[in-house]
Amino acid sequence: MTRVREWGLQDRPLNTVNFESPSHTGTLLSGLNTLRAKGLLLDVTLVADGEAFQAHRVVLASCSDYFRAMFTDAMRESRQSKICLNGVSAAGIRLLLDYAYTSRLALNLANIQDVLSAASHIQVVAVVEACSNYLQAQLDLENCVDIVTIAETYSLSQLRRRVYRFMSAHLCEFSQTPDFHRLALQQFEHLLGCDFPVDCPEVDVLRIVLRWLQGVDNLSHTQRVNCVQRLLRRVHFSEISAWEVETLLAKMKHSPVEQQLCRLVVAEACRQGRIRASSVSTSGSNPLTPCALAVTSPAGPSNLVNSRGMELAVVKVGGFGLAGITNEITYFLPSAGKWKHLTTIPHVEQCNFGTAVLDNELYVVGGCFNQSLQENIHPFGFRYSPRSNKWTTMAPMQRERCRFSLNVVLGRLYAIGGASEMDDEVADDEVSACECYDPETDSWESVSPLPGFRTQHAGASWSRQSENLHWLFVSGGLDRDVVLTSMRRYDVSSDTWVSKAPMLTPRADHVMLSMGERVFVCGGWYEDTETGNRVLADTIDAYDVMSDTWETITNVPTPRYHAGIVGVDSKIFFIGGFLSDAMFDRATAVIESYDLDSDTWSTGEKYPQDIWEHTCVTLYIPRCRDDMEVMVANHGRS
Repeated sequence: MTRVREWGLQDRPLNTVNFESPSHTGTLLSGLNTLRAKGLLLDVTLVADGEAFQAHRVVLASCSDYFRAMFTDAMRESRQSKICLNGVSAAGIRLLLDYAYTSRLALNLANIQDVLSAASHIQVVAVVEACSNYLQAQLDLENCVDIVTIAETYSLSQLRRRVYRFMSAHLCEFSQTPDFHRLALQQFEHLLGCDFPVDCPEVDVLRIVLRWLQGVDNLSHTQRVNCVQRLLRRVHFSEISAWEVETLLAKMKHSPVEQQLCRLVVAEACRQGRIRASSVSTSGSNPLTPCALAVTSPAGPSNLVNSRGMELAVVKVGGFGLAGITNEITYFLPSAGKWKHLTTIPHVEQCNFGTAVLDNELYVVGGCFNQSLQENIHPFGFRYSPRSNKWTTMAPMQRERCRFSLNVVLGRLYAIGGASEMDDEVADDEVSACECYDPETDSWESVSPLPGFRTQHAGASWSRQSENLHWLFVSGGLDRDVVLTSMRRYDVSSDTWVSKAPMLTPRADHVMLSMGERVFVCGGWYEDTETGNRVLADTIDAYDVMSDTWETITNVPTPRYHAGIVGVDSKIFFIGGFLSDAMFDRATAVIESYDLDSDTWSTGEKYPQDIWEHTCVTLYIPRCRDDMEVMVANHGRS
């Protein structure tokens, strides 16, 4: 009977079922820990600080690279039943054994160094990483010197980088603490050279260096000179005005040590080209003559607190892609050569908003979004700081707007024209409402309205500081269904608008850029007067502000509208956009740039995805960011 049943089973399908117990791992650990507690099957004794700990070799080898190599290689310890661990505390080993048998570990400030030391010694990688994460979470101004010393002792590179970045971000406040003077020379030198953003101007960095040096004693003359020179080489004198250096040194005492320090500062400033060496006097009690520092102004960007660790990036804001509307903001750093994710506008997905940059902060104001298949226009605004990587809200505009222009003049934002839900309620169609935002008071106020109704226009500010000229130009756009050529100039000092020479061709959905003495109009479209079809504007036209004249300077190789257009140095970049009014396959990811100096076009690597109706600006972004790259999508024919 049994044999028949066996043959019968062999003739049937096996019906295999895979069984996996989710509790098996916990049961196994619990069983091993019970054996340890009862002293059963233990085969090795660890000795640390004279205290003995019994364990199972297989457990130690399974979670420690150190013990795995010891027990499986032909080492003397592999045959010993007692192993002495020198340089490791008993408290650390006790906690690690508890972790090995339970997978649980309670870290606190009292035991963290014992655990980290033991975990590093016996190479329990997971615990080392947990200790690093714990220390990073505890980081503050009072313990940052201790934590960076721990990170350097145990080669925790990620934690070390995080601590130096924290010190840099709080350098001004950190330099006022007693712990600041506990930094070793190598640590302070690395802090000054690690290229992280700092929270103070470079003249304050120099002041902090001098303060640290004044607290250093017990050095020979040669050692002190070497120390001073090493640190001063890390100071960016190119961002410090001659007057600031002279003022700072003049406040120093006249002791021999400080006079020597002054001379070394002047020598380094000369080496970096900030001072004419022939004009410096190092004789007598004062190392500086009144005209010793008569050189150019600081070379750093005027809209930054400090350029340390910052790099100018092209930033793409919002728009549309193949997946639809997006609030995503991406950026391109030349040093990285890749488009990366920066942040997201903190609002329901929207489009047709205004963007502007003031003091290296990005403002995104107004716009519209769809709700129940109906366009909703809103007045709200948001400000993004790349230094802190944080958004803050700002006061809403006095009226909701979309398809308007937003520009900066004399530290204020000007919102000009655009579409509004209030348009149907206002009888006067002969003007476009305008308002101005003051970031100091976080408030908007009305300014003189722009003559004529205007949406989908472009704006650009232009200033000549020496003559106190500060103007805002607005061109083109739509007056209802008519594409305009007209241009107006707004004078912020008199709050008045005047007409200027019209553009060479009508344009809507275009961009204006102020670069040098001229204003450039790029992109956009107009209607064919005979067919009514949309025609892409295929030229870049330049407006001479002082002569009030226009000229065409080049033809665009790939005409498009709804492109992101931005000026960087002497180049104008066209990013993405629409190539035509075709229903399908009309978007592009092509990036082209025009060099104003050489009068040449070049084509760069495409944006990773087809994009349109976005805006582009430039912002200084911290180089130390570790952001995800934008995924590459199929570009179709573009």
